[in-house]
Amino acid sequence: MHCACYKHLHHSPTMVHQALEHEELFSRRCILVNGPVIVGAGPSGLAVGAGLQQQGVPFVIVDRANCIASLWQNKTYDRLKLHLPKQFCQLPYFPFPPDFPEYPSKYQFINYLESYAKKFEISPRFNESVQFAKYDEACGLWRVRTMSENGEVEYICRWLVVATGENAEKVVPDFEGLDEFEGTVIHACDYRSGEGFEGKRVLVVGCGNSGMEVSLDLCHHNAFPSMVVRSSVHILPREIAGKSTFELATSLMKWLPLKVVDKILLVLARFTLGNLKKFGINRPSKGPLELKSIKGKTPVLDIGALQKIKSGKIHIVPGIKKFSPGRVELVNGTNLEIDSVILATGYRSNVPSWLKENDLFSKEGMPTTPFPEGWKGKAGVYAVGFTGRGLLGASLDAVRVAQDIGKMWNQETKQSNHYVTVSCDRR
Repeated sequence: MHCACYKHLHHSPTMVHQALEHEELFSRRCILVNGPVIVGAGPSGLAVGAGLQQQGVPFVIVDRANCIASLWQNKTYDRLKLHLPKQFCQLPYFPFPPDFPEYPSKYQFINYLESYAKKFEISPRFNESVQFAKYDEACGLWRVRTMSENGEVEYICRWLVVATGENAEKVVPDFEGLDEFEGTVIHACDYRSGEGFEGKRVLVVGCGNSGMEVSLDLCHHNAFPSMVVRSSVHILPREIAGKSTFELATSLMKWLPLKVVDKILLVLARFTLGNLKKFGINRPSKGPLELKSIKGKTPVLDIGALQKIKSGKIHIVPGIKKFSPGRVELVNGTNLEIDSVILATGYRSNVPSWLKENDLFSKEGMPTTPFPEGWKGKAGVYAVGFTGRGLLGASLDAVRVAQDIGKMWNQETKQSNHYVTVSCDRR
């Protein structure tokens, strides 16, 4: 079977959500989108939508969750605050309210995003999970198939914006014996607070920002956390002499080479935090900015966990060898009795599971071209929120993508005065 696809979909606003209903022939609807389809209603997708809205470019945002920014709303702990000052985290075209603190809480950030969507009249289609997206060379258009409780929908569009981000799926390592452990095992995405862990011996696996903050929160709720530090890690103070460490590094990078800035940061960190080696924390051989640039590994910005480590409230342990009922054996031969395990083991992209035959993304689901050039691929596909540079990087990409699509949309709209119908294979 075939369906008619319009190669030029930008002529009339009434075409934005036009549905070609073939209920007697097909089990899904075919919807022509008079602009791009954006996959993901997090900060990245919202920022692209805002940029398009201001240019008059219609679009559709689909998201598998039931709300905007579902990672922030449903998969973060209660005490979370933005790690960087607010000026580095606000989205394009709409600053944070002036009464927001320097480091807004997750609830303040979610309220900001809700206001952002309302201001730019962005209404995502929720509870639609993308099954696959594929470029149809026969008609030069993208096919994006989604599934919801109402059945399948296939969107036909000229451009596809991938805004599902680097943290779409949790990473759960395969530890020997973990299935035999009789206590509670959760990923950090399911952790809200330490309230239910009072008096418990908790093993926190992972020493990034999440692992550190979960361990700190457990201390505040009178639990007894042990944190696994399997390899070296950079820990920097969140602020140095009242100034954001990130802001300081950004300023220095304008004048000095990266490695020189790294040396300055490490000297300041040593002066501020002291020697951490005696607490079981070793620094990598490469500096924090260099390591971030090469491997995407973000340094930890300390907000209080180090003091608990130094006082012994957070116990640092080496890597895990295996689990058994009620205990864990470490690589140094030590056995610990524990009640619960929290896996602060990070997240990964899920793009390879649904984006087919595309060279913009690697098999790991990250852009094959490094920042700042990894935002645009061939055949009208774009990536937003995959820079490894947080909300600031996502905002930069969102502006580029919206401007690029807007320019083409307006050019093609002016040049086209009629629809060109081509045949696309429905199969």
